[in-house]
Amino acid sequence: MDRLSSLTSLRESVTAPAFNRKTLKPGIVHIGLGAFHRAHQAVYTQKALEHNFGPWGIVAVNLRSPEPVQSLAEQDGLYSIITRSAEGDKAEVIGVTVDWLCAAERGEDVLNYLADAHIRVVTLTVSEKAYGLDPVTGGLDLKHPSVAADIANPHAPVGAIGFLVEGLARRRELGVLPFTVLCCDNLPSNGHVVRRLVLDMAERRDPELAHWIANKGKFPCSMVDRIVPAATDETRKRAARLLGAEDQLALETEPFLQWVIEDDFVSGRPQWEAAGAVFAPSVEPYENMKLRLLNGSHTLIAHLGILHDLEFVRDVMAVPAFVEKVRQHMEAATDTLDPVPGIDLPSYRNELLERFSNPTIAHRNEQIAMDTSQKLPQRILAAAAEALVAGRDAAEFAYVVALWIASVHKRGDLNDPRSSEILAAARQIDNADPSASFFAIEGLFLSELVQNRTWRDLVNRELAKLLP
Repeated sequence: MDRLSSLTSLRESVTAPAFNRKTLKPGIVHIGLGAFHRAHQAVYTQKALEHNFGPWGIVAVNLRSPEPVQSLAEQDGLYSIITRSAEGDKAEVIGVTVDWLCAAERGEDVLNYLADAHIRVVTLTVSEKAYGLDPVTGGLDLKHPSVAADIANPHAPVGAIGFLVEGLARRRELGVLPFTVLCCDNLPSNGHVVRRLVLDMAERRDPELAHWIANKGKFPCSMVDRIVPAATDETRKRAARLLGAEDQLALETEPFLQWVIEDDFVSGRPQWEAAGAVFAPSVEPYENMKLRLLNGSHTLIAHLGILHDLEFVRDVMAVPAFVEKVRQHMEAATDTLDPVPGIDLPSYRNELLERFSNPTIAHRNEQIAMDTSQKLPQRILAAAAEALVAGRDAAEFAYVVALWIASVHKRGDLNDPRSSEILAAARQIDNADPSASFFAIEGLFLSELVQNRTWRDLVNRELAKLLP
């Protein structure tokens, strides 16, 4: 079977780009060539271009690993998305990417694109930990390897913030307007966070550069949503059957997708609303809804699954008692939310339960559990703090924290940027106050939670039920 590299030999049932790819010009640089971008922003952009064609081709950049870049090059920028549901599988080929670069190997080429006036938007999906955010100060973490490297050598960056700052510096020197920076990672007020980090790094190299970015640049917030499990050999076999061609970049995903964007761009954007994106004056209500209901529940499910040796989200959702725990968590989280324009929250919760239970989606709990220390603040801890201030019971949020601690204790190993501190805390668990060693980790928990004995007792009460 031939490798996917053209649209001519696809089976008739496969959806393909409805525009001439040869005429597509670059207008977006995307940093973070992972599964989520390929099943989300790229899909929205393709559908937008099918509605209103324009110079919005995507230059896909991976910061370190060359593997997805090489696969994309071998397939002429093409890959497939398999949408799975109980109604059956549907295949779509995405062809909106016009160039592909590994920054670790071709950093100067990436910077040339960032300096090019034709590039008007830079989108990012690099994961929470890659921004080098100091959870205590809210600014740059000067100990973060890429942050330290980019401050020391700003003209040859290695990290996402370093590339943004150097790219903007070159545009300023050329008299070119800044590109719009559109963060698509699960950070609260993600546009504000990235703006703060960019300005922090820019200020350290040139206050006038920072002033220019602050006055000319745009950093809209956005909220993204689609469940995209890591691809497997079975994913690629399924894609081959549907496409009639081999696809090393094939992905499986659910039918649902959502993108809410603050409409604040320097010099234009694709017509993403034609693809279903929602443009809103404030993304915060949607963002909090998603972080606390979807992402918070995902964290609960993942660690519940790890504790009970259940591999996938769907396995956890097949246990009625666990579904009830998820439902209770969502109800508690809803009490911390403001009204969300156009959204009926009870219906949204029920839809989430259906999405989590999709029997065709194999979303590994270990994948979701990665980097939990970076995810707890926005998914669980902020809601807990607000519930306590409002005089409400925060037991459901304490339960999730206890699940995480218990799952760390069980595994004795984890994929997390603070793994050494967390594993040391797990070895120091004291039955009299089992959460104490975790609350002692600097910056892990909000200070108001560390100082709240009632909250800590709630966590300990749940831990007593979960620890062996």
